[in-house]
Amino acid sequence: MKKSPSQSRRHFLQKAALGGVIAGTISLPLLANTDKLELPDSLPKWMREPGGDFSNYGEPSSHEQRIIRWISANPAAPGNGISWTPLHDLQGTITPNGLHFERHHNGVPQIDPAQHVLLIDGLVDTPLSFDIKSLMRYPMTSRTCFIECGGNSNSGWRTNPIQSKAGYAHGLVSNAEWTGIPLKLLLEEAGIKPDVKWVIAEGADAAALNISIPLDKLLDDALLALYQNGERLRPENGYPMRLVLPGWEGILNVKWLRQLRLVKEPIMSRDETSQYTELMTDGTARQFTFVNEAKSLITSPSIGMMLPDNPGIYQITGLAWSGRGKITRVEISADGGDSWVDAELQGPILDKAFTRFNLPWHWQGDYSILQSRATDETGYVQPTRETLIKNRGKHGFFHYNAIVSWEITEEGDINHVYGF
Repeated sequence: MKKSPSQSRRHFLQKAALGGVIAGTISLPLLANTDKLELPDSLPKWMREPGGDFSNYGEPSSHEQRIIRWISANPAAPGNGISWTPLHDLQGTITPNGLHFERHHNGVPQIDPAQHVLLIDGLVDTPLSFDIKSLMRYPMTSRTCFIECGGNSNSGWRTNPIQSKAGYAHGLVSNAEWTGIPLKLLLEEAGIKPDVKWVIAEGADAAALNISIPLDKLLDDALLALYQNGERLRPENGYPMRLVLPGWEGILNVKWLRQLRLVKEPIMSRDETSQYTELMTDGTARQFTFVNEAKSLITSPSIGMMLPDNPGIYQITGLAWSGRGKITRVEISADGGDSWVDAELQGPILDKAFTRFNLPWHWQGDYSILQSRATDETGYVQPTRETLIKNRGKHGFFHYNAIVSWEITEEGDINHVYGF
């Protein structure tokens, strides 16, 4: 795809084309309803009788029950599978706790916090164990960041584009405010031996997942998280404690954390050898590819939506994120990448966190291919699918971050395609 200099926003609004597909959520036009200019003569039922009772814990409206995580479990291995965050149904940047994506290897353990401890041992001066009560006495800090599974968007490696809603193909990523103890405090309290380079983290699930993490990352910005979006972690997201490693692939953000063992070399466990490692076109293998590179996704309009007005003005919106820092730019194209215009970035723009982008769009009923392209503060630019495959081959599975293309037909249908 050719890439011309960016258009002006005004030119883009005047000349761009886009559409929608029947089924699911509507991407609303930027027009008020002029048909109903008066309130009804009689008050609705809910204004003529007292409301419901108080509740001990709030729940979504019964009218929003369709907004759920979409479960994709492994029928051959109970407890193994994923559930997708419905990014196409959400706004803002914070993912509700009940919609944060899931990835489990052997189900969700029901841990009694009174019996759970964290052990720090290995090459330390003093092995230490911490129960929940003792950890609650440590100074805490909060950090908003995304967590993304390394296998998110991996359907993009397929020969034919998958026709799933945006969140059900790219929703193994969520963004939350995590509160906990800087891991550096606990490691330094134990005393780190001079030759330590790695830390083996193990979870308390039935899979006893363990994986190697460079010590430098744990001493940098890692959190031992106890809270998510202000409340205690939920079981599916690591209760009673988990690792949060901002910007790094989800497998390293070990849930239900029970042990940190300081060592000289990586353990070479299943999840860093046979999994989360990929063969390249030259016969070498990508291993320890920790960072999630810059990525963006238009969540509306997207497949599964309908654009009722032709022509009409619509709001393009989506999310961008990077494991290397802040998002500095998101560009939108309506012609498969021949020309681009800058979207507006909604603040605050945070390090290693979701950034929402918006752009008003005038659809004139023309065929187009809608794309977004993210750039982060290191200068890294989200690649096309063609470029990604050229660099990494056709048989990848992890860390797919290519530009996503929505085909808009003259009838207003939206399909997932691989560009022109």
